[in-house]
Amino acid sequence: MTSERPGSTAAFPPAWPRHRRKSLGQHFLIDGRIAGRIVTAAAPAGADTVLEIGPGAGALTRRLVAAAGQVVAVELDAALADALPQRLGYPANLSVICADARNLDIAGAVGVQSYKVVANLPYYAASPIIRRFLEAAPPPQRLVVMVQREVAQAMTAPPGAMSLLSVATQFYAAASVVTQAPPRAFRPAPRVASTVIKLLVRPAPAVSVPDRDAFFAVVRAGFTAPRKQLRNSLMLGCAAPAAAVSAILDTAGIDGQRRPATLSLAEWAALDAAWPKDLPRQRNGQ
Repeated sequence: MTSERPGSTAAFPPAWPRHRRKSLGQHFLIDGRIAGRIVTAAAPAGADTVLEIGPGAGALTRRLVAAAGQVVAVELDAALADALPQRLGYPANLSVICADARNLDIAGAVGVQSYKVVANLPYYAASPIIRRFLEAAPPPQRLVVMVQREVAQAMTAPPGAMSLLSVATQFYAAASVVTQAPPRAFRPAPRVASTVIKLLVRPAPAVSVPDRDAFFAVVRAGFTAPRKQLRNSLMLGCAAPAAAVSAILDTAGIDGQRRPATLSLAEWAALDAAWPKDLPRQRNGQ
């Protein structure tokens, strides 16, 4: 959720909500410099439709409606959603939807094939919301999102420090850090630091795989025990015998003594391609 810092030279809404709903994880951005970096990273233009998640009091929304052709603001808090158009002076290019972004009809909300997403996400909902948009039809051109710092580090991690979240994000998008947001940038201050990341959605996945569900089943199996060697982690994840897993690794040309975090997306795709059709990719019940 967003709001502004008193005395900022930027054109922000005149006030922020006095009461927040703790159940929604609301922390209102009050740093105008960070707000400016978010909008710059989103690069809204006159022909763009921007879907904003969590507009709060409208600090980012005001900047977005000044630059974009259309802004669709999705706000879960009904009181904030109702107040937003009046707070911003009823801009003609703003529409507000009171809804949970985790369940949003994305195609119905944006009504176009090309759009951008700007979001200040509550920590408990960040990953599922980002995943929904990356897998959506149509997906956005880009997402500029505020997330917990550890989540951002995982999403942008290079081979050597990758996780299941790293693979899942970078399969669909090129991820980079826009700026850091310390707790003092919010009111009330959260207990954790935040990071703004930019996700440039790829026109096609980073690696070509015949079945995305099957590919991610292999990745999940590989990260079953991320601190173990890849061979052992795969054996645990898919309940396969050592000989079968060793044969897959040999076919893919990957050293089974490596840790899962060291594999690139291309190497995960090679594992997927080497996997026998008659061998389960995950344990029963996973």
